[in-house]
Amino acid sequence: MLLAVTAWAQKPDEPAETVALRKLVAATPRLPHRMVDLKLSPGTEMEMVSSAAVDAAGLIYILQRGTKADPVIVANPDGTVLRSWGRGLYTIPHSIRIDGEGNVWTVDAGDSHIRKFSAHGRPLLDVVVKLPEKPKGAFCGATDVAFLRDGAFLVADGYQNARVVEFSREGKRVKQWGTAGTGPGEFHTPHGIAVDANDRVYVADRENGRVQWFDREGRYRGMWTHTGKAFSLKVTDDSVWIGTQPRNVPNGAEGWLMRLDPESGKVQGLIESFGHSIEVAADGRVLTGRRPGSLLVFAR
Repeated sequence: MLLAVTAWAQKPDEPAETVALRKLVAATPRLPHRMVDLKLSPGTEMEMVSSAAVDAAGLIYILQRGTKADPVIVANPDGTVLRSWGRGLYTIPHSIRIDGEGNVWTVDAGDSHIRKFSAHGRPLLDVVVKLPEKPKGAFCGATDVAFLRDGAFLVADGYQNARVVEFSREGKRVKQWGTAGTGPGEFHTPHGIAVDANDRVYVADRENGRVQWFDREGRYRGMWTHTGKAFSLKVTDDSVWIGTQPRNVPNGAEGWLMRLDPESGKVQGLIESFGHSIEVAADGRVLTGRRPGSLLVFAR
């Protein structure tokens, strides 16, 4: 059951798009999820939890940026840590995903390495997406990864390259699509990427404040511009989930985890939380990370 909507009051001097977004948020039912700030056992000191993923058995894979613990941490749903790995491998740990075979993939936004591991951390593949010729700052590489039905994978090369790159199952570069800009099929910061069961590709074009979608070949098919500054994406059987916020506020200052109808883009419900990443488990749990170093779990 969806919970009641929230009253809306306009804040002074906000851009029209934020006013419209706030009206939409106020009119959208809250999802019946309760927040759990998951505590790891034994205690593990993390910094920013950049991303999280849940496997078919319900185990949680956390990707975090602190130096006092391994970047990849695997835990039971109750927070019991089972294993960890990756110390010394990463520049800026950014995204973690699990493919249909249970393999664990991570994306590094600093050195643009896309690493594939077994569920127990055995290295299986390491692909490097070429960095821009003149990087501007530390965040200059890839941002996210998604998987096509034939085993190929797509990388959102979001920081500075503004494109999507396709690789074969074996890690051979196939093609790229997209370029910098604000028009249809162009990107500012493709920060999140997800693929549905029919190989429709969704891209969270963060700084352009929209979600675009494409066919299997990278041909532009449409966009949603009403849902704010989308950071993250997750596709389930019947919904597209995004983590988003207004474009005119600092990153992470506020935000929402929204569930959208995949055909119309209608926002069906939301959770009040910023979402640099978003994961939706088979049992309905919604997960995201936050600063300074914790994993939020929203359970029904």
